[in-house]
Amino acid sequence: MIVEMRTYTLKPGTVARVEERFGQALPARLKFSRLAALWHTEIGTLNQIIHLWPYDSLAHREQTRAAAAQAEGWPPAIAEFIVEAKAEILVPAPFSPPLEERSLGSLYEIRTYTYEAGAIPKVIESWSEKIEARTKLSPLVGCWYSDLGELNKWVHVWAYRDYAERARIRHEAVERGIWPPRSGAGLLRQENMLVIPASFSPLH
Repeated sequence: MIVEMRTYTLKPGTVARVEERFGQALPARLKFSRLAALWHTEIGTLNQIIHLWPYDSLAHREQTRAAAAQAEGWPPAIAEFIVEAKAEILVPAPFSPPLEERSLGSLYEIRTYTYEAGAIPKVIESWSEKIEARTKLSPLVGCWYSDLGELNKWVHVWAYRDYAERARIRHEAVERGIWPPRSGAGLLRQENMLVIPASFSPLH
């Protein structure tokens, strides 16, 4: 399986309209493949929506997108609001849970780490040793590494009920020595954003 993460940066003040139009058009798209999640940013780069699309393979993605592009009602009428669009292809880590419809919380955190070339296998190994204990504190939505787009990226998404729970759990994980894992790999950059699910997001 692969996951396509699409990030649209929108004109200020248009997120609500984009989500509304996206939701109205979505049934036409779901005839071809499923949506895993759609969020908008609350903290981080503002006026962004992030949507995840799982596929069996790159060939499945290509075939599905070609068919959907011919469908009546898709894509949604949101081009006028998009400032920038980015797509990345991600591969799940061995311990990444399946992307299924689940009710996990009202706040999601997307963390993106960039490593030195060749470091991802070390990261997978070190995270594999720690991830079971960490997921007992809060759900891991998914963990992936980049295959197309910017390389050597490690993307992980966590779910929380609210900001207070996030702060409490992160503090507890550090205090108890549960997290973070120490991979010894060359970590170059860290980014994070806090996002809110759209009303129609399968992950909510």
